[in-house]
Amino acid sequence: MTDSQVPVIDDHTWEHAVERNTEPVLVMFFSPTCRHCTQMEPYVEDLAREFSSSVKFFRLNILQFGWIAERYGVMATPTFIYFCGGKPVQTRVGAVFPAILKKMVEEMVQGGEECRMKSTEIEYEISGYG
Repeated sequence: MTDSQVPVIDDHTWEHAVERNTEPVLVMFFSPTCRHCTQMEPYVEDLAREFSSSVKFFRLNILQFGWIAERYGVMATPTFIYFCGGKPVQTRVGAVFPAILKKMVEEMVQGGEECRMKSTEIEYEISGYG
């Protein structure tokens, strides 16, 4: 995809782009071999253009960064997770109808502050095993 409205992020940019972002974020978890992901990309691009002033859109390749996908319970692609204040608040799995995905974004934009207040903060410390 050239001139993509939905950049691919990685493990180095994830925390800043998603978890520490104060703006609403929609992440499309994808795999390069997933034909449903390819099918959904133009619709996600359209949403990113339409909602560019109120929502950040990103894609994450689960084959490269499986531990991030595992952390959020992603077991299939595409999976769309909407984050408010860095917290996951809504998920859609599969090649959903574009209208359903758009409605999800519209509802989250309308209730942005409320969704952030109702979500549970993720506290974690990576200390290894033992």
